[in-house]
Parts: sequence; C-alpha cells; structure tokens
Amino acid sequence: MVSRFWAWYERNYTLNVSIAAGLFMLQIVHLVWLGGDVVASRALGIPFFEFTDIWENVMVFIDFTEIPALFTMTLVYVDAWRRGEKLNAVLMLTLLHSQWLHIFWITDEFVITTFSEQGNTILSPWFAWAAILIDYLEVPVVFDTLIKLGRSVHGKDGVHGIRKALDES
Repeated sequence: MVSRFWAWYERNYTLNVSIAAGLFMLQIVHLVWLGGDVVASRALGIPFFEFTDIWENVMVFIDFTEIPALFTMTLVYVDAWRRGEKLNAVLMLTLLHSQWLHIFWITDEFVITTFSEQGNTILSPWFAWAAILIDYLEVPVVFDTLIKLGRSVHGKDGVHGIRKALDES
C-alpha cells in the first residue's frame, strides 16, 4: 500500500507540489500580518496596518491552513528524502516541523497578549520573540518548495502534468 501511494505521488508530483506550495504560500500572508501588525506595534509603537472585522477572520482562516500545509509539505520532503536529497530534506523538515512548537506551545495569541499593553504573562517576552522567529523559519521552506515546483513545471510534464493528474482524479 505504501509503495502504491508513493507511485501515485510521483506520477502526480507536479500537482502534489502545487497544492503544497499553494497552501504554504498562504503563510506568507500570515507572516506579513505578523511583521506589519504585531512586530511593528512592538518595535515601533504603531502597526503598519491592522486587520479588523472580515479581514481578521480571513487571517484566522489563513492561519489554520498551516496545519494542512505542514502535512502536504512533509510529503514533499519525505519524497525528496526518498529521491536522495537527504541533507536538504532533513534541513527543510526540521525547519518545517519547528512550527508545531509554535502552533501548540507559543501561539499567536500568546504573542499578541505579551506585546499588548495589558500583556502580563508568566513567561518572558523572549518566548514571544522566539515564536516569531519560529514562524519565520518557514520562509526557506517556502522558497525551496517554489524551486521544486518550478523545476517540476518546467520538467517533462510541466503544467500538462497538473491537468493530467486532475483528469485522472
């Protein structure tokens, strides 16, 4: 069953990497919010922008896409490991899975509470900065995945590989 899954995955590699890259590209929006609102407020005293109402809900939705992005990206790098890209795969998986620490321990809510005027928490504000750093560790993974997607699209199947995979589904 495992070998059949990986055979399917490799046949539909361009589609799979496209989905993973698309989900993970949404995290760039989250990082822009983090830098422009939360970090700018703390570092400069004023945010570059603030999301309210519907945009705040959009940001929450985008933040929740991080979990499926982590799963799809894990498949990309386990496949890379299988193809022989061991060092790069280990590095990217390490950066990628550091996100779990941020998701389950030092959340965005903790960061916002720590940086707010009434931000009295037991933990040091350095944990908030650590969470922000962890969040930005996904940037090299995003770029590496986009490179993989570009190589796949310009490879033997290209965009036709995505159409073929969608037709087979």
